[in-house]
Amino acid sequence: MTADVSVPAPQPQRDDPHELRRVITRPMLIFFILGDILGAGIYSLTGQVGAEVGGAIWASFLVAFVLAFLTAFAYMELVTKYPQAAGGALYCDRAYQIKFLSFLVTFAIMASGVTSASFAATRVGGRYFSGLTGVEHPPTILIGTLAILLVAAVNFWGVAESIKVNIAITCVELAGLLFVIGVGASVLAQGSGDPAAAFTFSGQGFGVVTGIMAGAATAFYAFLGFEDSVNLAEETTEPSKDFPPAMITGLLAAAVVYLLVAFTAAMVVPLDVLTTSTGPLLEVVKIGAPDLPVSQIFSAVSMVAVSNTMLINMLMASRLLYGMARRDVLPRPFAVLSNRRTPWIAIAFTTALSILLMATVSDLTDLSDTTVLLLTAVFLLVNIAALVLRRDRVQHRHFRAPTAIPILGAIVSAVFLLPFVRESGIYLLALWLLLGGVALWAVNRLVVRRLPPRDGSAAAPPPAG
Repeated sequence: MTADVSVPAPQPQRDDPHELRRVITRPMLIFFILGDILGAGIYSLTGQVGAEVGGAIWASFLVAFVLAFLTAFAYMELVTKYPQAAGGALYCDRAYQIKFLSFLVTFAIMASGVTSASFAATRVGGRYFSGLTGVEHPPTILIGTLAILLVAAVNFWGVAESIKVNIAITCVELAGLLFVIGVGASVLAQGSGDPAAAFTFSGQGFGVVTGIMAGAATAFYAFLGFEDSVNLAEETTEPSKDFPPAMITGLLAAAVVYLLVAFTAAMVVPLDVLTTSTGPLLEVVKIGAPDLPVSQIFSAVSMVAVSNTMLINMLMASRLLYGMARRDVLPRPFAVLSNRRTPWIAIAFTTALSILLMATVSDLTDLSDTTVLLLTAVFLLVNIAALVLRRDRVQHRHFRAPTAIPILGAIVSAVFLLPFVRESGIYLLALWLLLGGVALWAVNRLVVRRLPPRDGSAAAPPPAG
């Protein structure tokens, strides 16, 4: 920790009806981060990671964790220094002061959240729904739409209520993962399974490295909870004190669970089955407990876990739009609050966009990989921003990362952007997505430029310094 002195960023008043409610405590924040990380990623992507790296799924998850953990230090420094909504977009806006770049960063982060929610919604109506109901070909779009609308209702209800729902769901999804680990341990204890499979890599020589990195690029989707959490800074009771321990605790706990699940799945389930299933962890349960009526229960747990990812990502996306609208990077209506002090226009917009994506994009996996690519570029910018903003001093005490860590985080992020990590089509799709962002920026610029100057009301953005 360090005490920097200058004019501090103004803090919202807890009883101001024009500001977000500061109700999130440290334990709630830990559960938020843990719940986000333990959601759709491990329940849905284990097989996809295996398709890239082979049976050594744990290796890709471990590399993804290292990238997340390094970048988390930059986020911990910046969120405790600037405890305001909007997260990475806010930090880039302060560091680089280029509105065009700020808009593109906002667009990329929002796209990652909305796409993640849409991807999770398709999994709610996929293999896990079939496992619960026995319906072989469920109406995926209809089920996903209903799930997104339910999440939007909880989001509108209020952040305190949303976090309480998240805590309950996190306990359920954690129990589900521990059950998978226990089932896998039972299989191995009986002498079944194939322990050597967990140390089998696809490819030879340098192909092993590219396989691990490609798998890590996919697995990284599962560690994005810490980035989502900083968008709730204005709703956290003591953000400068609570974020560092909450973020480290959540990341470490999730990493331990992930590694154990990755080992279990690879040892128990044949790789060809694991890589083709939309419910890979359900395959572990089917093999390890075939005579117990647990498939339906585990399918229900998995659906709940995936829904939690939807809830947290939609919370993040709406707060991101709210925070950047207050800085005139986005149109001001996104900063309008309901009588429950939730950004209802931002919630409605992200909900509609998520449903539209789910209904119109045939392969959300590619779109998800593309937004993760863009988010990795954001992480590169945020690590650099943490160093650039060292010259901007604030009065309150805040976390300060060792200088070497943001530098290393930037280097690792840059490596993850290299073409050998992903298929070339992902980069082309990212280019088209960015061009769409440029078009939206042009429209947004016309809207924002026609607005009158702010009158100094509570919705005005905080000073830049």
